[in-house]
Amino acid sequence: MTDENALADLLAFVLAGRPERLTLAAVAQMPPEQRAGVGAVTEGIAVLAGAAEPIEPSEGLRARILSTTRARQARPTRRALLVCDMLVDHLTPGRPLEVPRARDIVPAVAKRIDEARADGIPVVYILDQHEPDDLELLEWGVHAVVGTEGAEVWPPLAPKPGDPIVTKPTYSSFFESRLGQVLDELAVDTLVMTGCATEVQLLTTATDALQRGFDDEMPPDTQAGYSDHGEKFAMGVLAALIPYAPARKVRLDRIAAQVAAT
Repeated sequence: MTDENALADLLAFVLAGRPERLTLAAVAQMPPEQRAGVGAVTEGIAVLAGAAEPIEPSEGLRARILSTTRARQARPTRRALLVCDMLVDHLTPGRPLEVPRARDIVPAVAKRIDEARADGIPVVYILDQHEPDDLELLEWGVHAVVGTEGAEVWPPLAPKPGDPIVTKPTYSSFFESRLGQVLDELAVDTLVMTGCATEVQLLTTATDALQRGFDDEMPPDTQAGYSDHGEKFAMGVLAALIPYAPARKVRLDRIAAQVAAT
């Protein structure tokens, strides 16, 4: 491919009009020289745009922008902090489903829990839990069995009285659990995801949440996967997704009604 063709491809990529989140996800997967090329083309377009005569937006466009901005400002974000599967069986060295890096994020998770409580943000604990005869244990090894020490929260992150605790039987925290009910009662629209494992429990919970109209936030310093590759894959997937719009509208309208009724 000639330099001219390569430049044309970069220009077509930058001008494709795709959502920014998809552009960022794609750029993150490019080799360094291609990322640099996208940056150079974007900067060149910005310089040209800055030199052009400004165009007044139409009244219709202006009204749409102002309406959207006002709607967002009128609905402040209502968050809940989810602490997912930070269990003794996941953080103890040598256990079948140990997530070694999960021990490294304990201080950051503890700090975020303290900050959430100080700010009045609810902290919800999600616990994987299995009966001794659960067929799941044949596939994944014995872990998080009801009544055992391994199914408990890692002691430095232990829940406090009043913190909601939700148990689940599989990957997603929403499957066959009361998480949806808890979040509805708390009237939250955004979930701050922390815990392990990023490419399993966190990813499946986050994608389920998006389809239910929740927005997701996953701070990089409070998530731990089984591998660096798994973490990057999961974070890349979530960076490209937004809440399902119809479900998001229903959730926000419901929360607004709940708040107005209190």
